[in-house]
Amino acid sequence: MKQYIGDGMLLVTAFVWGSGFVVTAIALDYLTPFQVMAGRFILASIILSLLFAYKFKSFTKAIVWKGAILGTILFIGFALQTVGLQFTTPSKNAFLTAVNVVIVPVIAYFIFKRKIDRHETIGSILAIIGIGFLTLQGTLTMNIGDALSLACAVAFAFDIFYTNLFVQKEDAISLTIVQFYTASLLSVLIVFLQGDIPVSFEREAILSIVYLAVFSTTVAYVFQNVAFRYTTATKAAIILSLESFFGMLLSVLLLHEALTGRMVIGAILIMAAILIAEVKPSFQHKKIKEGM
Repeated sequence: MKQYIGDGMLLVTAFVWGSGFVVTAIALDYLTPFQVMAGRFILASIILSLLFAYKFKSFTKAIVWKGAILGTILFIGFALQTVGLQFTTPSKNAFLTAVNVVIVPVIAYFIFKRKIDRHETIGSILAIIGIGFLTLQGTLTMNIGDALSLACAVAFAFDIFYTNLFVQKEDAISLTIVQFYTASLLSVLIVFLQGDIPVSFEREAILSIVYLAVFSTTVAYVFQNVAFRYTTATKAAIILSLESFFGMLLSVLLLHEALTGRMVIGAILIMAAILIAEVKPSFQHKKIKEGM
């Protein structure tokens, strides 16, 4: 039962992140990328601190250094993604970022010699092909923005992998609090170094930051980090790849983008990847029972 609760939380996370594409685009009309990052992480840190103030009493050295590692990786991932977006198209940026779905099992294999599961491998490959159908348009040539986006995928793969590893022994909420504070400090530092301290805020910018902080950051990452206790890193990455599907769906519904055959094929492939990763446990359990 906990496994399905965890998968459900990851599904909510993917949906919220998918909706964040539109909101982030609005925010970037008024703020710089690092101002957006600083705003969302600072507000998210405040929200978590108010909701879970009692967690600070149980902080250990392990929680602090592990949370700091996760926060640094998170900051690097968002920074690479944001800067990369300035030199490439949003669709290619989204696709290359989503490559983390196939990087996660490779990291698990080389660092901890975790056997690469056949079903998860098939699911990962199907997911990345599906994301390609959903997002890639036009030329497939690679420039500096594409390279940065690919580096971002590696960073997010490490974030998924190490979060999944750390929450097995540490409290997920406490780790998330330290993670957000770390990402906030690094984002604010860059804003100061760039001399981009905002002196005024438009209403649209404020509302966008609030949405990103409350839903795309606080709710999404708390759900993700808690859910990681009940699933594998590779399976989590596959479920989170639905972010691109939800982004496409909401763009069609809210922004009235045209629904193409490529998008439908991509959605079907991603859903097939999720089903393969999901039905594997019951399928294997059935084989064991039949063998008995």
